[in-house]
Amino acid sequence: MQPTSEPQTPAPTGPALSARTFHCMGTVISLSLPAGALSGTPRERVLDNATAAVGRVFAGLDRTFSLYRPQSEASRMARGEVTLRGASAAMRARYADAAGWRLLTGGTFTPERPDGVPDLSGIIKGYALRQAGAALGGLQLEDWCLNAGGDVLVCGSPGSGAPWQAGIVHPQDRRRLVSGFSLGGSARFAALATSGTAERGDHIWTAGAGRSEFCQVSVAAADIVAADVLATAIVAGGRTMLDRATDCWDVEVLAVLRSGDLLGTPGFRA
Repeated sequence: MQPTSEPQTPAPTGPALSARTFHCMGTVISLSLPAGALSGTPRERVLDNATAAVGRVFAGLDRTFSLYRPQSEASRMARGEVTLRGASAAMRARYADAAGWRLLTGGTFTPERPDGVPDLSGIIKGYALRQAGAALGGLQLEDWCLNAGGDVLVCGSPGSGAPWQAGIVHPQDRRRLVSGFSLGGSARFAALATSGTAERGDHIWTAGAGRSEFCQVSVAAADIVAADVLATAIVAGGRTMLDRATDCWDVEVLAVLRSGDLLGTPGFRA
């Protein structure tokens, strides 16, 4: 890994888009559709139906997995009222997914907090985006962009086969973009996830003592769950996990060090 050159920024102009936003999982969820894809149909109805489908996915998962909702299944497990053995099939399935990632990442990604309480927040947002994408496919929508607190999943193109342009916010100045990345269309990947301090401050447990050397990590991949998990794991595991991720998975990575310097794989340095 070598320091990147000057950071990229997305093009300031592009195809016309129609968008909806809502709040869930403690962040802002946005759905964007190319305006041209809605020609000849009632635009408001298409957007409303698509947003409702995405909202149902996120709200349903939030009701089960949020540790901020006192009556969620995750909160009841944290209080010891429900055991994993007695948990719902959905909870056990997502825990099994997270436990599998713990093995794949050598323990840098875990399905528990340091106090042993199950916490699947590191995988649920990516899973919600994946399920929401499936819901949009069920509505026969072929071109869309979903953004959940900086984690982005796209399908198709915003217009003329061009890729979508995703911007990565600087962790130390949310008014700036540290980089941009092309997704979908003719680009290689459809998913981009960012973990670190820009959204929620320091909230990721590191594999060793002290803070991670990275304040933010972005991972581009074909699958949003893999991108989300690996971004979190690299923040937790530092350069050792960064090297493991780039050796073992087909991904591109951009890491922001505490000093503000950047480390990037070739896809981010192009």
